[in-house]
Amino acid sequence: MTSEAGSIDPDQDGVDVVAEDTQQNAKGGGKDKKGSFWRELPVLIVVALVLALLIKSFVVQAFYIPSESMENTLLKNDRVLVNKLVYRVRDIERGDVVVFSGVDSWGGEAEYEEPSNPIAAFFRWVGTAFGVVPGEKDYIKRVIGVPGDTVKCCDAEGRISVNGVPLNEKSYLYPGDVPSISDFKIVVPDDRLWVMGDHRAVSLDSRAHGGDPGGGTIPIGQVIGRAFVIVWPFDRAAILPIPDTFDQPALHAAQAASGAAPLLLGFTMAFPLVALRRRIRVRR
Repeated sequence: MTSEAGSIDPDQDGVDVVAEDTQQNAKGGGKDKKGSFWRELPVLIVVALVLALLIKSFVVQAFYIPSESMENTLLKNDRVLVNKLVYRVRDIERGDVVVFSGVDSWGGEAEYEEPSNPIAAFFRWVGTAFGVVPGEKDYIKRVIGVPGDTVKCCDAEGRISVNGVPLNEKSYLYPGDVPSISDFKIVVPDDRLWVMGDHRAVSLDSRAHGGDPGGGTIPIGQVIGRAFVIVWPFDRAAILPIPDTFDQPALHAAQAASGAAPLLLGFTMAFPLVALRRRIRVRR
């Protein structure tokens, strides 16, 4: 650039050069940032998937409701979140809504076609993992009886009873359903659960598997976790509490008595043994 005298102004020329270089660097830096973002995007996706799978495997998992067996508590196509840690800090309770695996035991309530190719199978696996599509061998039911319980139907008023205590199930049973159209009585074996759907007229629950090992009960070890909240659709979002009928003092008293029975039996048997031991000592 020339000054008014026609000579070159070195200071002004240096400013123009610096400004031009700054503009070029700014343009080049923007391109580098964009390129860096697209290069890092696959890594971010992989990391997000890995973290999501870790959370799904050990903490919380989303599940898709494939059938009407839990209506109207859960509707077909609802999504629920399942707590996979809760049963590490407390026992499974009557009234809990649990998700469990029926692999090698129960047949499916809903039939699904096997994926035709490995790619489709992969995407189905991902969809199942994130609760977008239903698992073929996963079930969701309500726990009615825990180990040691005597579950019976029906009493004179058509109610199911647990350890002789009748359940008032109107708050969660499907409107118009009766507790059961078939009579049954079972003592729940150790490490197993008696489970039933809330839509009793269509639910293929423990009642429908009486000929299976365990008399229709499911292994506690197959329980994946407790469904505690509906997350989709948003207008149905709600917590899944334990119904009040399972808080009856008489029900818990019966459970306590059942749990104390082995201890009382042990004491009853111990006294004669101690007395016999003393007699033997005296004779000697």
